[in-house]
Amino acid sequence: MTASLSNATVSTLPEAVARPGYDRAVCGIGIVHFGPGAFHRAHQAVYTDDALALAANDPENRDWTISAVSLKSPGVRDALVPQDGLYTLVTLDRTIGHRVIGSIREVLCAPEAQDQVLNRLAAPATRIVTITVTEKGYCLTAAGELDTTHPDIVHDLAHPETPVSVIGYVVAGLRRRRAIGLPPYTVISCDNMTDNGRRLGRATAQYAAALDADLGAWVREYVAFPSTMVDSITPATDDALRQRVLDVTGVADAWPIQREAFTQWVIEDRFCNGRPAWDKAGVILTTDVGAFGRAKLRLLNGPHSALAYLGGLAGVETVADAMTTPELAGFLERLMLRDVLPTVTPPAGYDLTVYAGQILERFRNPAIRHLLAQIAWDGSQKLPYRLFGVIEERLAQGLSISRPALVVAGWMHFVRRRATEGAGLIDPLAPTLLDIGGGCNGTAADVDRFLALEVVFAPALATDTRFRAALIDAYARLGDGGRDAVLAAVAAL
Repeated sequence: MTASLSNATVSTLPEAVARPGYDRAVCGIGIVHFGPGAFHRAHQAVYTDDALALAANDPENRDWTISAVSLKSPGVRDALVPQDGLYTLVTLDRTIGHRVIGSIREVLCAPEAQDQVLNRLAAPATRIVTITVTEKGYCLTAAGELDTTHPDIVHDLAHPETPVSVIGYVVAGLRRRRAIGLPPYTVISCDNMTDNGRRLGRATAQYAAALDADLGAWVREYVAFPSTMVDSITPATDDALRQRVLDVTGVADAWPIQREAFTQWVIEDRFCNGRPAWDKAGVILTTDVGAFGRAKLRLLNGPHSALAYLGGLAGVETVADAMTTPELAGFLERLMLRDVLPTVTPPAGYDLTVYAGQILERFRNPAIRHLLAQIAWDGSQKLPYRLFGVIEERLAQGLSISRPALVVAGWMHFVRRRATEGAGLIDPLAPTLLDIGGGCNGTAADVDRFLALEVVFAPALATDTRFRAALIDAYARLGDGGRDAVLAAVAAL
């Protein structure tokens, strides 16, 4: 029987497999993380692993391991608890690297361990809470305010001691800390939202104030919500990756993670209760996260969505495959350099043309099997952040939006196809979108059906006649949404 990765087997791994450079047994938990999916384990947990190694001989700075909390699914807990929180990170580049990450010391599934989660949040040793729950997990309106009509928020306001939302948990922990005289923890969103720290801080204070005006004021005054920018392409785990890890390490890993070699984490230098030595581990601490975030959101995430919908319609499976399709690759480069790049203000000392070129090279990396179908998830939440700002700025300047409009029209055709085929849709608005898609008939009326969805299209944009005209033209260019029509459309723009 094949042995599994664990504290007992990590010492048996081949020398080529890197392992934690510190004694996990003496490192306390100082971070609670909500949403321990692939990206967190390939990104923030790795930086923390590096910081722990740097503090291996520094008892005052080593209590920064992670309690990883899933808000819904027990899958991560079931995979990692038998492995003592250990898992393998595979870096995909010209040389494939293998490394065991040890920074996660505890894995909890909140619905089944609520008291334990709340106690961990209220523990004196907990000084940072990090979050990766995707844009939809914050329960925000299109304007970035707390959505008090969201079922999870309605539940939590009525039952604040048994929360289900991430904001409900964050405030429940802060409420307990305030009651017993403990300082608050810093709360860090690591999701791709513009100005994510400010949005999270505002929504958290709104929620807290709805429970108790004094609590809301305390949150606003004392809790730090630094904004962040994160970047590393992280394909989903599959059985092929599990087999690769087994072949290389000799032990079974239930949930290894893979990512490209490139990784970046930018954090606003604003903490209220200490932090690990993340800066020594490569994290960029700055006062201008927004410039980095806009560059990444618009130049990487927006083009990713473009490939997801246009490449997906054309029958292409992965990002790298799309970049070997000349029509798609050419369209993407024009979109990035001619439409998106002029709307981005570079961070100090940052050459955005070079950065865009790096992104195109990363997209071409054949070692990364990043599925377009995965990137296409949650389009109703992602597109407003990734692309609509570009469209609005170009409209304000009287410039063409034909290429970005084609991406939005591609999403509409994607929804229409899923509805027509009777396929499922991974999106918080799935029932509504499938209803819209099912009523489409290939005419301009289809565009109007989508534009009426105010939770996606803010009224000022939806009623802009130039935007509507560009969408109708783009929707028609894509024809039936088949490969020939899509490739002809992207080649023409």
